[in-house]
Amino acid sequence: MNDFENVKESFNRQAIMKTIGAKMESVEHGKVTITLPFQDSLTQQHGYIHAGVVTSIVDSACGYAALTMAAADHDVLTVEFKVNFLKPAAAKRLIAIGQVLQSGKTLTVCEGTVYNETEDKVIAKMIATIMAVKTNR
Repeated sequence: MNDFENVKESFNRQAIMKTIGAKMESVEHGKVTITLPFQDSLTQQHGYIHAGVVTSIVDSACGYAALTMAAADHDVLTVEFKVNFLKPAAAKRLIAIGQVLQSGKTLTVCEGTVYNETEDKVIAKMIATIMAVKTNR
């Protein structure tokens, strides 16, 4: 299995996460939490955090949750996801939690949830399929 340091190092190489200001808050076996502070530069025309940005953080949370369960010589790629937006992303900070539902040799199915800063409102739900790919590490 990939160790948590490898997961954190991989996250730190993601330019998109740096660009939007997302942070990996926690890594556990099969579970990853990523947070994103509100920034005007990430909003859409109504002042809510853009759906594409919300999708990006929860996709990464699911992918890295899957990576925690992948073989040490494998990396992961998202092959499919569906997102339901339940409330406008109007929050001081978003919390995206990705959790593995079922991990296989090649495919892992994850569930992602995006909350507001107090975790009392669900902003979005994702179901994602993540594929393990052999690396040359």
